[in-house]
Amino acid sequence: MPPPSDIVKVAIEWPGANAQLIEIDQKKPLSSIIREVCDGWSLSGSEQFALRYADGPQLYITEQSRGEIKNGTILRLAISPTRAARQLLERIQSHGIDARLEALKELAKLSADPTFATEFINMEGIGTLARLVESGTHFGEMLAFTLTAFLELMDHGIVSWDLISLSFIKQIAGYVNQPMVDVSILQRSLAILESIVLNSHSLYQRVAQEITVGQLIAHLQVSNQEIQTYAIALINALFLKAPEDRRQEEHTNVMDLPLTEMASTLAQKHLRSIILNHIIRGNRPIKAEMAHQLYVLQVLTFNLLEERMMTKMDPSDQMQRDIIFELRRIAFDGDSDPGGTEKRKAMYTKDYKMLGFTNHVNPAVDFTQTPPGMLALDNMLYLARLHQDTYIRIVLENSSREDKHECPFGRCAIELTRMLCEILQVGELPNEGCNDYHPMFFTHDRAWEEFFCICIQLLNKTWKEMRATAEDFNKVMQVVREQITRALAMKPTSLDQLKSKLRALSYSEILRLRQSERMSQDDFQSPPIIELRERIQPEILELIKQQRLNRLCEGSCFRKVGNRRRQEKFWFCRLSLNHKVLHYGDLDDPPQGEVPFEMLSDKIPVSDIKSVVTGKDCPHMKEKSALKQNKEVLELAFSILYDPDEALNFVAPNKYEYCVWIDGLSALLGREMNSDLTRSDLDTLISMEMKLRLLDLENIAIPDAPPPVPKEPSTYNFTYNYG
Repeated sequence: MPPPSDIVKVAIEWPGANAQLIEIDQKKPLSSIIREVCDGWSLSGSEQFALRYADGPQLYITEQSRGEIKNGTILRLAISPTRAARQLLERIQSHGIDARLEALKELAKLSADPTFATEFINMEGIGTLARLVESGTHFGEMLAFTLTAFLELMDHGIVSWDLISLSFIKQIAGYVNQPMVDVSILQRSLAILESIVLNSHSLYQRVAQEITVGQLIAHLQVSNQEIQTYAIALINALFLKAPEDRRQEEHTNVMDLPLTEMASTLAQKHLRSIILNHIIRGNRPIKAEMAHQLYVLQVLTFNLLEERMMTKMDPSDQMQRDIIFELRRIAFDGDSDPGGTEKRKAMYTKDYKMLGFTNHVNPAVDFTQTPPGMLALDNMLYLARLHQDTYIRIVLENSSREDKHECPFGRCAIELTRMLCEILQVGELPNEGCNDYHPMFFTHDRAWEEFFCICIQLLNKTWKEMRATAEDFNKVMQVVREQITRALAMKPTSLDQLKSKLRALSYSEILRLRQSERMSQDDFQSPPIIELRERIQPEILELIKQQRLNRLCEGSCFRKVGNRRRQEKFWFCRLSLNHKVLHYGDLDDPPQGEVPFEMLSDKIPVSDIKSVVTGKDCPHMKEKSALKQNKEVLELAFSILYDPDEALNFVAPNKYEYCVWIDGLSALLGREMNSDLTRSDLDTLISMEMKLRLLDLENIAIPDAPPPVPKEPSTYNFTYNYG
């Protein structure tokens, strides 16, 4: 007979004594259980003790968290969080250096526990730590433990970051600005400043005034990638929180810029070249967190274009119209205008038509749609000024054609700018789990404009290869989009490499790729083949189902996202081999290979699962901040809802893992597998199976209808008589 569900069998340790093997009745108060444990070792004052986990983070067990205790868990009797907080608070203020160091070391470890943190904060512990830092008397290891404890305590969100004093910020900024400072102190100082910026609007300005670009550049040139990551993260945080009106300002002395105004320096050669040469092209492989910070920096840089992208052109603004006049002048060298007004208007109209604008009379109207707004005009002017020969060649080459195959430069440039904004997601917030940065955008001071110049030449080339007319405009743009996205997926490391990849992706190559990808989809459409497909499909679906369940049995690692992303924690989930239980538990580091069931302390019976929800329906997506709650994170989020009213929340590391888990959980619950991956696998496997079965019918026409059944023979005399 199985034990009652409210009885949990555990082992409890105490230093210098044999462990107690007891059964915890979850209906009894926790204080009564602790009293019984203390009586077993003849310890008085049970109210001064508490239970903690012996493994992992070693968290305190409370009435709220006791439901997470599982059979076989090893616990430890320890002094209560209130008593521990009081003792540590006294010890960190003692005069003995060794005693204070040991106390701070223990505090740094215990501060990750929310129960202890609450007690320590209630005793004004954070204020004590802040005063220790402000005094400037702590150095080396002692200071590192102090900053670690402070960061852990603040990260619980119990105390507002707005309460941090200005003298504390100045002291922390001083550690960042010192040329020679301990690595652990520098890491924590950068992390504290980043957290202040992200969590306190009122203190953002003060942090930004204390740190300049020049001071952070030194940290980007070190060999420690963690320091580089923290430095870029601080740059990103200040950039993200910078007021809109301060982002676009121009300055002369880049190195002395406060980081309130650093956005305008991102295109400056020195900062960009430091990132390129010391990080992207450095000797060490780029870790996931560094890749994420480079991706965030790339997104925030491109988001500077959003204002121009969403700005409509004012057709009555003479300064804006002068830019269009300059495009015309550069293309046609129109220095001398005809005398009469009517002649001038007629010539302008003809030139604007040759430039490929939709509105020949007033081309300013073409730039009133947002996106791309004025950004398209900026790109065209950059091409005309910086790549004048290319610009003139494209315009004159097409304006001289009389066979209706001319490529309308103006219309193409506007639509291409809009397309590039979509591909690079200009104006969208960074995705919390994305590492998709492109090294080539760090290789040029004006990477966006150069990218446009390369793509407009590609568009002109593709137009000629397709022998397109005005009616084929949308088809050409679709092909160009495919060429660009395929080239970007190859992650070219430089703009020159991008050019070579785009050259290889000619229109004929795109057709070949499309044909090869389509072969699996529309091999045969005759009724016999369709019937064969329908017969094969259940077998293939069962094969896919088994593959998904096998993947769930192998398990996957998921990341827990906290307030400070780099102090990330991991957890692992896998299905039992009999498909009856989901095992999960926390990990300190990403696993290398299979994680045994013994390491996963928690479990959910599959029979208790009520449903699986995705996207915005997930409990953990309803309370996310704007930075996390974006399209890409929502697409990777799912939750298991199980009895009684609990939820296990996931954010998959990528789309593949998301589809595998959604399919596997659907299969466990007896539901249909509807993911994109299932549809893709189904098409691929059915196509392969059908090709194998039809090998003998190659080059034989398969009729749409079965052959007619022959008439019965007049006699059956041809049958063999066994008699």
